[in-house]
Amino acid sequence: MKRSIEDTPIVLIGAGNLATNLAKALYRKGFRIVQVYSRTEESARELAQKVEAEYTTDLAEVNPYAKLYIVSLKDSAFAELLPGIVEGKREEALMVHTAGSIPMNVWEGHVLHYGVFYPMQTFSKQREVDFKEIPFFIEASSAEDAAFLKAIASTLSNRVYDADSEQRKSLHLAAVFTCNFTNHMYALAAELLKKYNLPFDVMLPLIDETARKVHELEPKTAQTGPAIRYDENVIGNHLRMLADDPAMQRLYELLSRSIHERQ
Repeated sequence: MKRSIEDTPIVLIGAGNLATNLAKALYRKGFRIVQVYSRTEESARELAQKVEAEYTTDLAEVNPYAKLYIVSLKDSAFAELLPGIVEGKREEALMVHTAGSIPMNVWEGHVLHYGVFYPMQTFSKQREVDFKEIPFFIEASSAEDAAFLKAIASTLSNRVYDADSEQRKSLHLAAVFTCNFTNHMYALAAELLKKYNLPFDVMLPLIDETARKVHELEPKTAQTGPAIRYDENVIGNHLRMLADDPAMQRLYELLSRSIHERQ
C-alpha cells in the first residue's frame, strides 16, 4: 500500500516528554494527530488540547483507523502495554516506537508494518526544542515503511539516518554518557556551590564553552583540568574538600583516573 504524508492520521501512545515535543512538532507541520493515549488523564488531556486531538486513558478506546501509531512510553511500560496497543488495529497500520534501547523486533508477530522512529535528544515538556538539528534514526520492517518514516522525519529535521537496532543501542548508550551523566555532574556541582553560598549560574559560561569546543575539537583534545597530568596536589586538595561526602569523593577520583588513563 502506497503511503502519503499529506493526510496521515496519527495516534500518539504516550504523553511524556518526548511524546509531547514530537506531537507538537508534527502538529506545527500540519500533520493530523487524531488521538493521544496516556494512562494519566491530565497528561493525555493536556497534550490533546495542544494538538487539537481527542484523548483516552483506555487502550481499548484507542482509534483503530489511524495510519501511524507512534508509541512513546517508558521501556518498562512498553512490553506490558504492547498487546493492548496492537489489538484491533488495521493490518495496514504502521506501528513505531521512539526508544533508543528497545529493538525493532519487539513488534514481530504482533503487526505486519512496524519500525522505529528515534529522535536522539533530551526532552522536557516545559521546554521547546528546535527539531531541525535533531538527528532521527529510522528502522522499519520494509523499504516502503522506511521511506514513509523518513519522509515524515525529513519534514521535521535536516538529519535523518538509517540505523539498525544494534547501532541504535550504541547511540543510546553514548547519549547516556553525553547527556545524562553530564547533567548529573551539573547537579553535583550545584550542590557543592550551594554549600559555599554560590549560585549555579556562574558555571553557565563554562558549560557553554565546554559544549561549543567539541563542535570544533575532538573531545579528547578539548579535555582540560588537573586530571590530564594527574596533578596530585590539586586532586588531593579537592578530595579533602569532599571528605564529608564519600560517594562524591569516590566519583571524583574515579573520573580523574579515567581522564588521566585515557589521554
